[in-house]
Amino acid sequence: MAYTLPPLPYAYDALEPYIDSETMHLHHDKHHQTYVNNANAALESLSSELQAMTPQELIKHLDKVPTEKLTALRNNAGGHANHTLFWELLKVGTELKGELKSAIEKDFGSVDAFKEKFAAAATGRFGSGWAWLVVQNGKLAVVSTANQDSPLMGEKISGTSGTPILTLDVWEHAYYLKYQNRRADYIGAFWSVVNWDKVAELFAAAK
Repeated sequence: MAYTLPPLPYAYDALEPYIDSETMHLHHDKHHQTYVNNANAALESLSSELQAMTPQELIKHLDKVPTEKLTALRNNAGGHANHTLFWELLKVGTELKGELKSAIEKDFGSVDAFKEKFAAAATGRFGSGWAWLVVQNGKLAVVSTANQDSPLMGEKISGTSGTPILTLDVWEHAYYLKYQNRRADYIGAFWSVVNWDKVAELFAAAK
């Protein structure tokens, strides 16, 4: 079954002024759509087993993908899976609380220490990639990946592992129209649009 672009779960201007409407149109309608199109093209000639997988399932099982299609699906099914999660994790007006907040304080020392570590992962990713908060061996950890890699791909491919519960896209197309080269400002603005309710839901499921 062919992948489709999921609609944004909110209006394009819902994240203003932190993420602008023009960026959301470009990022969702153009960039994400391209990953969907390219992933579908790569899947066309593959087995029904692979075609039946969700993008999240597929990137967990890249060892089943023929060598000649591996890079295309790593990049494009990865891009589709990462962006689909990213849109769900953005919302204005939610609050970090409850078990998730307690776990962050336990595993990082404080919420501020967690934010500093996450920001460092996002700032320190050279070129394009993602910063992640994952559940890893029963504990929370901050990791980063290059390009459209995901912790779901495992250590061998992405260099890390874990179940993602929060992520930030640090490709330039995610922020350049508004922030130009000021990635640090974009990362700072991100904390105003984290959907902590969704993060808490994913955390509960991952434990």
